[in-house]
Amino acid sequence: MVPLWMYLFVSAALFSIGIFGVLSRRNAIAVIMSIELMLNAANINLVAFWRYLNPAEINGQVFAAFVFAVAAAEAAVGLALILSIYRNRQTVIVEDVNILKW
Repeated sequence: MVPLWMYLFVSAALFSIGIFGVLSRRNAIAVIMSIELMLNAANINLVAFWRYLNPAEINGQVFAAFVFAVAAAEAAVGLALILSIYRNRQTVIVEDVNILKW
């Protein structure tokens, strides 16, 4: 059986890669992919703690399925926003998008 700290280490590494991607990327699609990495790291934590703390119940899997649903909705809405911005501005660079400015 794999110890809990190994799952937490993988999850922390994945979350760190996601944070680095969000903070360093200029492309909006790369930012959304980094956010997906961070949500997957949260799912690893949810399932790992469920498995080690209370495997008799199904709470961890339910929360992970909810996070998957939120991630799918976030990806769909984010991609729709990026396509709309690209049609108007001809760019997906995050710093070039200033639609809300007067």
